[in-house]
Amino acid sequence: MNITDNIAYVGVNDHDIDLFEGQYDVRKNGMSYNSYVVFGAEKVAVTDTVDAHFVDEWLGKLDGALAGRTPDYLVVHHMEPDHSAGIATFMERYPQATVVASAMAFKMMAAYFGTDFADRRVIVKEGSTLDLGGRTLAFVGAPNVHWPEVMFSYVPEDKVLFSADGFGKFGALDVEDPEGWACEARRYYFGIVGKFGKNVQAVLSKAAGLDIEHICPLHGPVLSENLGYYLDLYNTWSSYEPEDKGVTIAYSSVYGNTKAAALELASALEKRGQTVATFDLARDDMAEAVESAFQYDRLVLASITYAGGIFPHMSTFIHTLAEHAYQKRTVALVESGTWAPMAAKVMRAQVEQMSDITLAENVVTVRGAVDDSVRTQIEALADELVRVE
Repeated sequence: MNITDNIAYVGVNDHDIDLFEGQYDVRKNGMSYNSYVVFGAEKVAVTDTVDAHFVDEWLGKLDGALAGRTPDYLVVHHMEPDHSAGIATFMERYPQATVVASAMAFKMMAAYFGTDFADRRVIVKEGSTLDLGGRTLAFVGAPNVHWPEVMFSYVPEDKVLFSADGFGKFGALDVEDPEGWACEARRYYFGIVGKFGKNVQAVLSKAAGLDIEHICPLHGPVLSENLGYYLDLYNTWSSYEPEDKGVTIAYSSVYGNTKAAALELASALEKRGQTVATFDLARDDMAEAVESAFQYDRLVLASITYAGGIFPHMSTFIHTLAEHAYQKRTVALVESGTWAPMAAKVMRAQVEQMSDITLAENVVTVRGAVDDSVRTQIEALADELVRVE
């Protein structure tokens, strides 16, 4: 696959993986590990490698794309092992090649491979360039997007941005995603990059000064049309602004009473014309619940009282939101507890530690089954959440 006349795609698809980074379920659509070749008139640069399980396949594709030419450089934008596992093999296979990366990336290479390629390396930083003859790689610092050593690079002659894990997406490239780009890109962003919004904002401001026609990430499809759509979404996500009006309801229930209250609240909101997404935190994909919480402007946390606190899945969910810098939202609480309801108090204390959170005044308390008194509370909370709009 050619990105332009001078840039080729040599990445691989992974359909064997079940959990990306050990936690994100990608069994349905798999994953891609992207690598590219930039052909200059004088020199050739390969950008990034692939996961260890696919190095041989990648080298075969690379040989085909090179068509007899020899690579002069291996450009390493990001040292995470799903992109760097082939570095040592590449350097052994092409002994004349030089590896190009940030200073911190070379420290990581020493840790992974026992060498930092001191006699075969070029250290680059913000503003550095690499001349291939008619093609130039201009480097853009992107620290903590999402590792500290990350660099982007830009080829002005082809108007191509190599964006490391930025603008990445779950899913192999040989699988058509019926949900389109945004859904799995959003789950990817908030799960992996979301904590680092300030850093993403900083690199977006740099990218705004570039004339870009193609964005080449290390996961997911190359973006070549309607780039404003992707850039606007990344600006929204990285500034922690809600993307859409809607309510996420995340609940933890043991015997069904908390679930019943959560579903009745969902029904009440839908009757009021609200978009609602509900998640059973013990059974549904928590990463999707996190994604939804960031997508919409309102969140309901519904938990049983458990050992004087909250159910473990709810505790994990709130902790995950906090460590991904959840903010700028309205949060409502639903609790249950037969003799001493405490969940709302515990959840409130945790949510209050987050930035710019507005807590709903109405709290729903279930002391057994959902009855008319609980339904009255649910209706009051639904009315309040609608007024947030």
